[in-house]
Amino acid sequence: MMSALIAPELVALDADLGTDKHDVIRALAQRVAGSGRATDLDALVADALAREEVSATGLPGGLAIPHCRTSGVDEPVVAFARLSPPVDFGGKDGPADLAFLIGAPAGGDATHLTILTKLARALARPEFGQTLRETDSAEQAAQTILDAVGDAPAAAKSATPEPAPAQAAEEKRTLVAVTACPTGIAHTYMAAEALQAAAARAGVEIAVETQGSAGATPLPAETIARADAAIFAVDVGVRDRSRFAGKPLVSSGVKRPIDDADAMIAEALAAAADPNAARVESGRGDSSESAGTASESWGGRTRRVLMTGVSYMIPFVAAGGLLIALSFLLGGYDITDVYGAVMVDNTLTNLPDVQALGLDHALFDSGLAVYLGALFFVIGKTAFMLFIPALAGYIAYAIADRPGIAPGFIMGALAANLFGVVNADGVPAPATGFLGAIAGGVLAGVIAHWVSGWRVPSWARGLMPVLVIPLVTSILAGLVMIIVLGKPINWLMEQLTDGLAALDGTSAVALGAVLGLMMAFDMGGPLNKVAYSFAATGVGAASLAADSPELRIMAAVMLAGMVPPIALALATVVRPQLFTPAEHENGKAGWLLGASFITEGAIPFAAGDPMRVIPAIMVGSAVTGGLSQLLDVGVRAPHGGIFVLFAVTNVLGYLIALAAGVIVGAGMVIALKSLGRAPVPAAATS
Repeated sequence: MMSALIAPELVALDADLGTDKHDVIRALAQRVAGSGRATDLDALVADALAREEVSATGLPGGLAIPHCRTSGVDEPVVAFARLSPPVDFGGKDGPADLAFLIGAPAGGDATHLTILTKLARALARPEFGQTLRETDSAEQAAQTILDAVGDAPAAAKSATPEPAPAQAAEEKRTLVAVTACPTGIAHTYMAAEALQAAAARAGVEIAVETQGSAGATPLPAETIARADAAIFAVDVGVRDRSRFAGKPLVSSGVKRPIDDADAMIAEALAAAADPNAARVESGRGDSSESAGTASESWGGRTRRVLMTGVSYMIPFVAAGGLLIALSFLLGGYDITDVYGAVMVDNTLTNLPDVQALGLDHALFDSGLAVYLGALFFVIGKTAFMLFIPALAGYIAYAIADRPGIAPGFIMGALAANLFGVVNADGVPAPATGFLGAIAGGVLAGVIAHWVSGWRVPSWARGLMPVLVIPLVTSILAGLVMIIVLGKPINWLMEQLTDGLAALDGTSAVALGAVLGLMMAFDMGGPLNKVAYSFAATGVGAASLAADSPELRIMAAVMLAGMVPPIALALATVVRPQLFTPAEHENGKAGWLLGASFITEGAIPFAAGDPMRVIPAIMVGSAVTGGLSQLLDVGVRAPHGGIFVLFAVTNVLGYLIALAAGVIVGAGMVIALKSLGRAPVPAAATS
């Protein structure tokens, strides 16, 4: 049986728990542990402090709700303190005198959000805080909180006098929201959490659909139909946005609600009452105003469109590139000459003859390794051939929603010459690569969006998404791609390729340094992804020699992307007094994230101190990128970090370049953080 959410022993009245929020959180966590409700005190403290570093939990009215999902508890728990003196939790109107520590099990997402929403709704009622400020009994304080988080909403409704008609209408307003970020789930769920808490404070119902990297549970159609307005807090395209057609819309990047959710709720309510507000387009021209046109800048829209394409492209690149690298590990680089014969002629019971095929580099001279290597190569090459169509397809999707996907994929296939069109002499049709995919995706998306706005008779509406839009868009965009854009973009790609082949000495080192700066500047953002896409495009050519400039560029990009998390992790070990407890926890994770080539592991540090952290890691990544080129390091795998050393040429140079950048980056971070800044108090780092 689940324990009560709060008990008298978890309440502290008029308590002096320290001078800052770290002390308060630690003291409340110790109270949880003292009651036998914490399975791991250190984990509870670390997770609560880590959440606090992401965004302040202070609320107006002298309130604070530090909270976390944590492995430190098995059941949801709340500890409460009436603080004397009050402590600053980052609230806009000053220190908090009422603090609630909420711990939810690591897997208890729904419970965690439910507790936050109910508690926030209770905190919006002045009488709730007044009761907690006046009571002299820990038992009464615990019961007040239990009533609020448990049956309080129903009880309050029955005990409250019937409101006036206008007030009742106000209370019945409902909103729907979608939150999504390009990679990971952190910002997606933090934005959803912030919107739910803000809606609760405003007395508004809201249903949030989180479209994270782990998938999404779509909102029920009846919930969307009942809503008065929609909020899109996204950095990528909204999946199936036509479900929200006609709803008044407020849109922004995924970070805005984390900082200012109350304003977004207010804007959504205002849009619901404004007949001229921007609305989600219907896909049939029922609204002339595109979603987000009124509230999203062109720069923001461009970023969202490109990041949508890149976020869907990366799995194709990672899976295909790693499979190709594994095929080389098993069958040797010569597998590219025989993979077709091996796949067609051999089976698990009829393994290939390694000597007869002339495969001198097969693993253990094994026929099984060669057979698996050939199959891995075919699967990986197929996946890799689809990444350019996927890039174009999902760029078009971000512009035109589902009607843009098919034409976008077709434009991407044209950009990659997926059909393998050649003339009588074997000269291939122009292949425009990732530049053509971007242009084709944008072209397909714009045309599909235009065609979907045509006004057609009701009997023809069903034909629009399955026949008219893909046909018309593919014809128009395809002709423009082939006749107008194909040769110019192909010429540009040839110049780029020739330029890369000519790079040597200082020019190659300079390119590596620039790529390193791009990888570290926004840690997974647009510049990072442009550099990564530029490098990954060249890895798919299986015939590339070990010293090919494309493989050296991939090595520079991968190594430079590994530096920021590892450098910051090292800095937390060398000078721990310069970092908060939450940053120490992030530093522990940074070792593995960096080693796995997940640059986003540096984001928590950069968010807390961007002016010191970002320049420092940029220097470190630039050093690594330049050294990688200088030492002629090459990588055939587009992802994987240290786990794909088998695909690295000059492993020693690889490790030297990585170590140098990490040391320089860590040293720069320490130096910049030491300038004009007092160390974090010892109590906060213990």
